[in-house]
Amino acid sequence: MLLRFRTANVRSLRDEQELSFVVAEGESSAAARPLELAGGQELGMLPLIGIFGANASGKSNVLAAMTDMRTAVLNSYGRWAAYDVIPRRPFALDAKEEGAPSFFEADIVIDGVRWTYGFELGPVRVESEWLHSYPRGHRQVWLDRDASRAEVYDWPGARVKDRTQLARRTRPNALLLSTAGTDNHPQLSPLFHWFRKNMWLIGPETERADRERYTTKELSGVRAHRINELLQVADLGITGAQVVEEGKGPATVRLTHRSGGADVSLDWEHESFGTRSWFALLGPLLLALDEGAVLLVDELDSSLHPRFAAEVVRLFHDPDANPRGAQLVFTSHDPSVLTTPSGGRLLEPGQVWLTEKDTDGATELYSLTAAAPGEDEDLMRSYLAGAFGGVPSVLEGQIARRLMAATAQEQEHGAELS
Repeated sequence: MLLRFRTANVRSLRDEQELSFVVAEGESSAAARPLELAGGQELGMLPLIGIFGANASGKSNVLAAMTDMRTAVLNSYGRWAAYDVIPRRPFALDAKEEGAPSFFEADIVIDGVRWTYGFELGPVRVESEWLHSYPRGHRQVWLDRDASRAEVYDWPGARVKDRTQLARRTRPNALLLSTAGTDNHPQLSPLFHWFRKNMWLIGPETERADRERYTTKELSGVRAHRINELLQVADLGITGAQVVEEGKGPATVRLTHRSGGADVSLDWEHESFGTRSWFALLGPLLLALDEGAVLLVDELDSSLHPRFAAEVVRLFHDPDANPRGAQLVFTSHDPSVLTTPSGGRLLEPGQVWLTEKDTDGATELYSLTAAAPGEDEDLMRSYLAGAFGGVPSVLEGQIARRLMAATAQEQEHGAELS
């Protein structure tokens, strides 16, 4: 389970930003679930967070930063050996940030124990790496790595086994956790595998063909009934799905639609973009719910009707549909997902996060609770009115006026040339 994620100097996130699933102290939440930690501490945990903001405000970069951390953990040992520089994306609009380290940190829970793991990536080496554990509610420092010291690795308490071998096998441009996971280290592998099994990113076009193939494969597995049920309940006119084997090529799927009292099968390429997007989402979505994983969905509303997006939100809220505590982070342009058709709140203020860019082009990420909305305030209406920020600073009719002015200039310039 993910408690918090922090990052700085990554993509448009120049200054340190934090995304938190933990209900703030002193606040109440009907959506939160209790999480008991080792040492007797109990936290209220939100099952999902929605990130809203104007175009190019950095919503997608928050999810990308999370996957950047995951990629570094999984790949730095095995794939970065051939690189002269560390593959990273520092803040690009300020030259001095290019040489500054990129910062990542996550608070996660494995088997009831909280762990804090983080690192800083410089242009050519890992500048620092740290690991803290809270097995009894108090912090234990397991690893303190600092490339600027003569003795790079410090192991307070000597808790980590095979320390000397781990340090020797870890290159300056690789994370020690990546080495430990590759070596199947008995203590650190569970943390490595947490990153392998979490923070999966789904975008409107990202690997959609792969996700379609995965969902197709699942139609022959244990999730087949649920996939068919979700296809039918989505009111797409679909009555079923059939896997079609085509020689030695990959299996494809044909969906059957009710037409005039009869079922008609359509070739996959004839299905609508919305239907294909929903189908491609179902396999990873059900896998995340079954595994209790953290799923990242960029532009949840892309090609999906708002009712579909709302149903995805409800799946993660529902303890019966989500018994393992899976978590969802999604971005959206559509504020209608903030409310129900009856006017109630689909998301609580603590689940709504906003992104804005400052005058330097840096993204600021903040929770809607910072705006202190009223208990009965219509979040969608206030958001659209700009009361919380996170909306484009465009006046009504401004785009049309700018376009007309530009057209007039083009015509004037053309007349001068003729």
